[in-house]
Amino acid sequence: MGTPTAPPIHGSHGPAGDPSGGSALAPVGDSSGDSAGYPRSDPASSGLPALRSLPPSLVVLLAVACGMSVANVYYAHPLLDAIAESFGISRGAMGIVVTVTQVGYGLGLFLLVPLGDILHRRRLIVTQMMLAVGVLVVVGTASSRLVLLPAMAVMGLLAVVVQVLVAYAAALAPEHQRGQVVGTVTSGVVVGILLSRTLAGAIAEVGSWRAVYLTSAALTSILVVVLARALPRQDHHEAPLPYGRLLRSTVELFVTEPLLRARAILALCSFAAFSVLWSSLVLPLSAPPLSLSHGVIGLFGLVGAAGALSAVRAGRLADRGLGQATTGVALTLLVVSWLPIGFARHSLLSLVVGLLLLDLAVQAVHVTSQSLIYRIDPAARSRLAGGYMVFYSVGSAAGSIASTAIYARAGWTGVCLLGAAISAAGLAFWAATLAPRTRRERSPSPTGTRSAPRGRLVHPPLAATRPPGQVGEAAEPDEPPRSQPLSSPV
Repeated sequence: MGTPTAPPIHGSHGPAGDPSGGSALAPVGDSSGDSAGYPRSDPASSGLPALRSLPPSLVVLLAVACGMSVANVYYAHPLLDAIAESFGISRGAMGIVVTVTQVGYGLGLFLLVPLGDILHRRRLIVTQMMLAVGVLVVVGTASSRLVLLPAMAVMGLLAVVVQVLVAYAAALAPEHQRGQVVGTVTSGVVVGILLSRTLAGAIAEVGSWRAVYLTSAALTSILVVVLARALPRQDHHEAPLPYGRLLRSTVELFVTEPLLRARAILALCSFAAFSVLWSSLVLPLSAPPLSLSHGVIGLFGLVGAAGALSAVRAGRLADRGLGQATTGVALTLLVVSWLPIGFARHSLLSLVVGLLLLDLAVQAVHVTSQSLIYRIDPAARSRLAGGYMVFYSVGSAAGSIASTAIYARAGWTGVCLLGAAISAAGLAFWAATLAPRTRRERSPSPTGTRSAPRGRLVHPPLAATRPPGQVGEAAEPDEPPRSQPLSSPV
């Protein structure tokens, strides 16, 4: 496959989404939007071209870049015992290696990802990945915990380039293709997470855990060159939004967008469950009676990748208005998956079935959530991605440290009970968010129409352009278009 190239693109790329520098929190659902209440793809809001469809080669390249970048955060999972032995870290505390990486990732989501709304995304992507090459070399040559742990945190900080890439893909994609593109690129993220275990195990078998990070540094340096050539170029006019205001607007999006809040909580629960499994899976598999090698343990990442790839269709279902149904089914599968996973020490086939279900479920929830939140405001996609993924990072970090600690005290059974409890909490939260809407839909207002929710900031000049009752309201993208307003989607 040849390297995709793109001509220079000339256009504004301000946080307000238009050359005049309008509000960064400009509402959606105005008269220029589609029939579901969301804005159509707006090239001016992203500084990117209006494309009828994205070239498959570019979509694949973005997915590969996401997978390779996020893999740096997860290489440590199957190598935790080897890393802990190298630096004298106890088994009960070795989850700290993953946790500091996730803490760095969380900080990057808040501090770096929003920059994609005011800076050249292409330049931001290339710069972050160039810096990542140097940090990977530091990790691979670290001589003490005082060097390793800070380097892992910085590596996590820079790995948030993944979210800049996903937002970039969403901005490039036309409205009718956005869910599919986001699903494909996001699948690259999850496949990268899972195959990182396979690659790390294979390299560690012939070398050491250090060779894993040095190999990644070499591959990333090649990827930087390819991306620098392939990503669309764009001119950028000075953005009217200062950096401090940019960060505050990320918080304001949580205040004003109930859909973002709800999907962020689902991300926290699903990725906490995901991390509970993958952070501790190496422990029972490497211990008697199984005593599997790192190379064999890494092969289970292939199973998880197969499950994740099966969820690519979730983005298409969201495009068709089936996002809520997809979420409910996926969360149910997430709870069920822990039953076969619990028998991992007795049956590897049972573990394979559980891994397929769990990774399919987590990816389906994630793809659906991102497909929905990117419709909220095209001019704030990087901030939406950063804010949403902060909860992903918190869930991953908490799941990592909790799973190894629980394993040291309650074994594999305790880990599975923890994962099942977190998964059930996510399902219960999703069901609870549906209940208020159902009650409001069954209770018509005195005027005979259902009232719109509170909490959305509305830009006064645009309020008059909406149909009556739709002020501040973005119609539920999970349901067919209709003229009658509904309560806020979650």
